[in-house]
Amino acid sequence: MGENTVRKVMTFKTGNFAFSSKYDAQKINPLILQGRMSYEAIADLPILPEWSTYLEEELIRRSIFSTAAIEGNPLKEDEVGKIIKDTGNEEKASQAEKEIINLKNAYSYMKEHDASGASVQITEDNIRDLHKIITDGLDYQDNVSGNYRNHVVKVGDNEHGGIYTPPKCLPDIENLMKEFTEWINSDEIMRLDTLVRAALAHYHLGLIHPFGNGNGRTIRIVEAIIIRKSGIKYVPTMLSNYYYRNIDHYYLAFSMARKNADHDISDFLTFMINGVIESLAEIKRNVTFMIKFLVMRDYYSSLRSSKSITQRQHDLLSIMLDTFKSVSLKDLFSVSPYKALYRNVSERTARRDLSKLVEMSVMKQEDDGSYNLNIRTLG
Repeated sequence: MGENTVRKVMTFKTGNFAFSSKYDAQKINPLILQGRMSYEAIADLPILPEWSTYLEEELIRRSIFSTAAIEGNPLKEDEVGKIIKDTGNEEKASQAEKEIINLKNAYSYMKEHDASGASVQITEDNIRDLHKIITDGLDYQDNVSGNYRNHVVKVGDNEHGGIYTPPKCLPDIENLMKEFTEWINSDEIMRLDTLVRAALAHYHLGLIHPFGNGNGRTIRIVEAIIIRKSGIKYVPTMLSNYYYRNIDHYYLAFSMARKNADHDISDFLTFMINGVIESLAEIKRNVTFMIKFLVMRDYYSSLRSSKSITQRQHDLLSIMLDTFKSVSLKDLFSVSPYKALYRNVSERTARRDLSKLVEMSVMKQEDDGSYNLNIRTLG
């Protein structure tokens, strides 16, 4: 074990509540190192500002879909994307749509928190503000936006480690939230790696479960804020997608940590940090592809400059690079924007274009007769 501690707080109705930073250092530290090394590798990759903005927007869209879906929102990902883009009709929004609108506003709050230069500390006001935004105008039973609950709730199910009853009354919750913010902002916890501190916040807020509804969404954004404030990009908004994809393991990791007799939370830390590592691997693939995209465009231009390909062949490659979709001979004459490029060209010439590009290894022909770009042209 590392030099980690357990801080117990006596409650009125639930007995001792443990704030724990205890974990198996031999198990967790290599994962932290792997995560840090993966992030450094990504940080060294060149990425254009517009690509970074696009990537961030895509990740936020997926994150909003995932964090809502975890809590049972029925909307599909494409529907969520349309709601995020639409700035009107909020008054006519259904409950499910309003949940997405609120999450969009909560993610804006998170970005504003970054821009404000606010402290890395997490306050009760931060948590209450987030919850108020997330549940604003939603008809949830026994929930008041931004206010702690004063009734019993039950969390989990028998399939994922059993049912858990969080602290039961308002005085206990008020006391524990005060203790939580003091603890999570203490020198002891601030000295820990940011990923560990973020996971500790996620786990212990889940244990307290301070609100009548909207706890999960609020907690996951608190976690994201902590990671973002450390300067780590992309990962904070990817973790909700990881949790959604691994929903059974998510609940089970929480339950296994909660049931540990020594208050060792290695199970939850392992799950969360593996999510960071998986997310970083995905980001690396995306950024590498973006770099390869730019290099391929330059390569096509060099082929045209050297007259190795015609202008039409260059334009065909550029269109395919922009759309990144396969194309058939028939598509060249029937699908925009290809048909504009080939409207005065014979089928024989079009076949010759495709054959030449395959011979040059910038394209490849699939078994179904369609053609794709060869993204491994340059190795």
